[in-house]
Amino acid sequence: MNPNFTWDDLQFFLAVARTGQLSTAARRLRTSHATVSRRIDRLEFALKVKLFERNPRGYVLTTMGQRFVETAERIERETEQLQFDISDGMTAQRGVVRLSTLEGFGNFFLSDRLAEFAGRYPNISLELVAIQQIMSLSRKEADIAVALAAPKAGPYHSEVLTPYTLHVYGARSYLARHSKIRTRNDLSSHRFVGYIEDMIFTPGLDYLGEIQPGLRAHFQSSSILTQLKAARQGLGLCVLPYFMAKDETNLEIVLPEEIELKRTYWLICHRDQIAMPRVRAVRDFLVEAVRENRGSFLRDGSPTIGQKRPLEEQ
Repeated sequence: MNPNFTWDDLQFFLAVARTGQLSTAARRLRTSHATVSRRIDRLEFALKVKLFERNPRGYVLTTMGQRFVETAERIERETEQLQFDISDGMTAQRGVVRLSTLEGFGNFFLSDRLAEFAGRYPNISLELVAIQQIMSLSRKEADIAVALAAPKAGPYHSEVLTPYTLHVYGARSYLARHSKIRTRNDLSSHRFVGYIEDMIFTPGLDYLGEIQPGLRAHFQSSSILTQLKAARQGLGLCVLPYFMAKDETNLEIVLPEEIELKRTYWLICHRDQIAMPRVRAVRDFLVEAVRENRGSFLRDGSPTIGQKRPLEEQ
């Protein structure tokens, strides 16, 4: 064993490998940029191998670095499991977990339960990334993802988190000043709010053509929150998840007995990370929170007109 090698340097290596940036790795490790750089240099010197290529955009793994990730992650898992086995469980459930979710789920469901999570797992630092485009698990941009489809292939653990329904909503003010909507065909004469077409990154968000061929959004936004606000202001009809819009007193469901879309949230993470205590804790919390609030995601009493299949079935 090289006397300059220390196991502790592996966490710095993994942080940089997963983020590609010294500064980002430093924030995740609660340390300084200089410390991370020094630890990487020391590890490469001890192993006598170059693990990263440095360039202006960040740190990129070399071929040997990519191979070393597997070894380092295996050591990380075993270390966490050892800590869990010899402790009461709480002390082992520590560290940073980055969770990537779709904006609606992250901002309209999970954000209301962050205090509960923090109280239950005080030693876990949760990084919630709630943006339109799901971050890449394969590039280690996130530890867990909540997405609309499971990966076709790869070393992933995938499980259904919950199905949910979507409906066409309109503000009372909009519906009062526009023509009545009695059938699906009437929708073609109305304005819609929706996603920017060339920025729809997953088929599960492409709603309008499924409701009525040829429907186009007059106001478009990449943010579901902005779409909700636009619908509130009467800019047009909007397809929204039931769990987001059910408490909006100014919005009404249009054709509730005829139009309903169905989607499924999947929980996905690397197969070799699901056993890590901190990752498992986040997974268990999400599953439990959704199960306890299942009624918030599904509106009973309406027929389902469409459901996107998981990618592996398409």
